Amino acid sequence: MSNANVKKVKSSEIELKDRLVSIQRVTKVTKGGRTFTFSAIVVVGNEKGVVGYGLGKAKEVTEAITKGIDDAKKNLIKVPVNKGTVPHSQHGKYSGSYVFLKPASHGTGVIAGGAMRAVLESAGVTDVLAKSKGSSNPHNVVKATMDALVQMRDAATVAAQRGISLDKVFNG
Repeated sequence: MSNANVKKVKSSEIELKDRLVSIQRVTKVTKGGRTFTFSAIVVVGNEKGVVGYGLGKAKEVTEAITKGIDDAKKNLIKVPVNKGTVPHSQHGKYSGSYVFLKPASHGTGVIAGGAMRAVLESAGVTDVLAKSKGSSNPHNVVKATMDALVQMRDAATVAAQRGISLDKVFNG
């Protein structure tokens, strides 16, 4: 996700809603028996173009979720949302997970699976067609979706990067 147009956002300025994507019980076998811990993947967003994800690990479920929320608030990015949908089609990849996002007309809804749905709804996308390929591991799907969202550019950004007017972007 190392992209030049990533806009980091401070979490203190906005009101964020959190969504639990996945919680897993992890077992470690020691000399004294089994030790159980929990890992939680959490997505936070203000549903207006700001989204982030985090991973929390702890011996209690609630503590893992709290840690995940705190981690997610440190990884917030700004996503261009155009009339409730994404500005253009985009592929995203992380490890073995591949995702595809495509703009949809108003009223379509979020056509996406579990982990992708949480990220897109937290970002404020209301209409999108999405497809997840490869690994369905929630952690990798969340990161692949974030990769696709980071690469999104709206028309004004494209015009500024090319040094041309907004009209030329569409009629060029």
